[in-house]
Amino acid sequence: MWRDPGAPADSFYEVRPECTDVPKSRFRIKAGRTLSTRKWQAAFTPDGYLDIGKVLRRIQRGGVHPSIRGEVWEFLLGCYDPKSTFDEREQIRQRRRNQYARWKEECRQMFPVVGSGRFVTAPIITEDGQPVQDPIVLSQINPEKEPGLPPKSVVDAVNGKLTNVNTVACSTSSSCEVLARVKEPINRATVDKKEIQWKLTLHQIGLDVVRTDRTLVFYQKQENLSKLWDILAVYAWIDKDVGYCQGMSDLCSPMIILLRDEADAFWCFERLMRRLRGNFRCTERSVGVEAQLHNLAAITQTIDPKLHQHLETLGGGDYLFAFRMLMVLFRREFSFCDSLYLWEMMWALEYDPDLFYRYEDPEAANEKAEASKGKAKSIRQCGKFEREIMRNGVKSSEAPLPISLFLVASVLKDKSSKLLQEARGLDDVVKILNDVTGNIDAKKACSGAMKIHKKYLRKAKQP
Repeated sequence: MWRDPGAPADSFYEVRPECTDVPKSRFRIKAGRTLSTRKWQAAFTPDGYLDIGKVLRRIQRGGVHPSIRGEVWEFLLGCYDPKSTFDEREQIRQRRRNQYARWKEECRQMFPVVGSGRFVTAPIITEDGQPVQDPIVLSQINPEKEPGLPPKSVVDAVNGKLTNVNTVACSTSSSCEVLARVKEPINRATVDKKEIQWKLTLHQIGLDVVRTDRTLVFYQKQENLSKLWDILAVYAWIDKDVGYCQGMSDLCSPMIILLRDEADAFWCFERLMRRLRGNFRCTERSVGVEAQLHNLAAITQTIDPKLHQHLETLGGGDYLFAFRMLMVLFRREFSFCDSLYLWEMMWALEYDPDLFYRYEDPEAANEKAEASKGKAKSIRQCGKFEREIMRNGVKSSEAPLPISLFLVASVLKDKSSKLLQEARGLDDVVKILNDVTGNIDAKKACSGAMKIHKKYLRKAKQP
């Protein structure tokens, strides 16, 4: 029987012509399977209520059309409640945009490069809050001047040769303003440690921004790079427990591309971080993702004890070789387009209709959960993975294991024979797993994860 091979989606995410080694996307836009604009619009009532169950089924069959991906993701990530109206969502959107603008202005007051269309890639202060006397910083603050040759008055200001930085006759007012703010901690009686910590991360964000998705034409534009830097800088300021860690730029980048409004992109990223921030939270004793690696080891030991034993023998029982997969959700193992397809498949499978209230109003969500005890949640509004969790009666006090763990377990299971036969050390394990890059089918990987999840739940129940 003839099947429609589908249309390629790579054209929506144009790759720079000189980047010839980028893997081609396996994702295809298929009529009748992929969630189209028409099917998406038809899922809303005249007032704006969304039939999320219908949408989830379509996404699980064939993903989301790139032209509507951004607005669909806002629901999948819990930015909006499917049971809300168009007007209610618009009110929430405007409130969030205003909140983001306030946070961004707060950051700009501390470091005026924020929101300027520029960003920094060199340290601006030392660990004790002293300004770094670096011409690179000056050239990034004042790009109108030739790099490395800032005005003498600006150099003098940074070097502390002028007593009042604000009176410097700089060539641009913005460069003077930035220098004054960087210099400011010296003149304070008490230096704000949180502000220092935030400023110490800004150049690292910049370094990661210029490396993120650099094969895409989209990021050849300075305005898009600076937008990514702004969002990550603002997030680092408001989430003081986590701040900024490498890998976050890979998670935020798609939001910038899919959502035109910077504030909307920020809130999508913030909701994604609600799921993943535990991976980035570090203490003096441990890295957040270690808990997930421990869970991955438990899953593998349950479904493939022979492979787990082999990995332990090789010294890989800590499963650190899977660190990257979990931290950036397979961004390195898939093409850009396929990684987006994988993400929306995962989120559709995991979807919980209470997601919005759990993020927006945790207290109300807890009250709702207490009131609904004994009542079955509408399975039709849940993703397949979430349904399995409900059927197996996972206690509300236990955080269910995310589907990402079972995706990694699925990759390990597929490579089990090769790992057992050819891996004689951890370097071999890493090499074998690196070979999967660009060679995994997102839909098959999700199907494999679902099978392993069922098998794990079944075996975990056995005495």
